[in-house]
Amino acid sequence: MASNLDYLDPALQPLVDKVEAYLVAKEDLRKLTLAEHNEAQHDAAVAQTATEFEQRPPTGSFDQHRDELHQQHQDALEDLHRLEGEILHLLPTRDEWVKVNLGYGPSRVGAWRVPNAEGSEEEHYEIRVVF
Repeated sequence: MASNLDYLDPALQPLVDKVEAYLVAKEDLRKLTLAEHNEAQHDAAVAQTATEFEQRPPTGSFDQHRDELHQQHQDALEDLHRLEGEILHLLPTRDEWVKVNLGYGPSRVGAWRVPNAEGSEEEHYEIRVVF
């Protein structure tokens, strides 16, 4: 019976914290990817509004929205890669599930090796979370 409660072990809390941060970062990246995809529609809406109200941008100004989205996307991607590395460091095993408590009862997290591209000798692991 005690083995069913292993996921409540306080020693797993740093891993739980990293996995929760990883899930938030992954969702942020998904939203930013969607926003970048819809950027053309945003630009068209801004241009249409400007023509309706006969406004011209101030001299020397330019639209920074696209650049800001791109920078946010890059930052989110870097955060995600950093968290993946930290999770890999905290996981006790590879190619196996580890039970953790993500607040929904026993959840599972693990890292599975992904086959390398030809000529690449570096190992790559994919983080998987089930809750």
